[in-house]
Amino acid sequence: MPITTRQASRQRPARLSARMTRAGLACGLAASLLWAVAIVLAGELRPGFDHVSQYISELGERGSATEMLMRVGGFVGSGVLIVAYALAFHAMVVRLTDRPRLALLIAALVALNGIGRIGAGIFPCEPGCAAPDVLGQRLHGLSASLAFMALTAAALLGPLLFRRNARLRLLSVYSFASGVAGLIFLVLMSASEATRAYTGLYERLASGVLTLWLFVSAGRLSMLARETAPDDTAC
Repeated sequence: MPITTRQASRQRPARLSARMTRAGLACGLAASLLWAVAIVLAGELRPGFDHVSQYISELGERGSATEMLMRVGGFVGSGVLIVAYALAFHAMVVRLTDRPRLALLIAALVALNGIGRIGAGIFPCEPGCAAPDVLGQRLHGLSASLAFMALTAAALLGPLLFRRNARLRLLSVYSFASGVAGLIFLVLMSASEATRAYTGLYERLASGVLTLWLFVSAGRLSMLARETAPDDTAC
């Protein structure tokens, strides 16, 4: 039976939605890579910068040579991409699981991570991140804390969602391990702040573990999106 023009117009939004979902999932992959590249590149452009003791935020501190690279490319750029990924994450996991409220909660936490990164980019820390009384730095610190805690919570809650689908169960175990590891490194970072001994290292380990979780989750969902996508070849 031939498809009428009206039927075709009704099918069009679903196909567009599938393409947008895949594009959003790709944003999760891109955000993870952009964040890693920004940190490495900014560090290389700052002779003498110590990744072991200095915060990531110091790469974008006010007045530094890498301020705009890290603020715009690292924080804001990755944050915008993560917010887009959160929308696609929700659209995908709602289809794959039977826990829509939990899917919405985890997607909201991922989006909060992106929003926190954007806030951290808009409000840079002062040189050395050593001016807690300055409003801009306080807002930067709050934004960064929001980003870290939101993504940690998302990873820890992930197993409750991913175990609902057989194709996501391996991701469930990995998600819990990433959340626990990220939380441990964040605690170690906080405990070392008084002396700044290995503070930067612990922060990068926490950021690395959680960013890798974001990348792996986006990659797995992208694979499933391609497997379950409708045929987009007919226009």
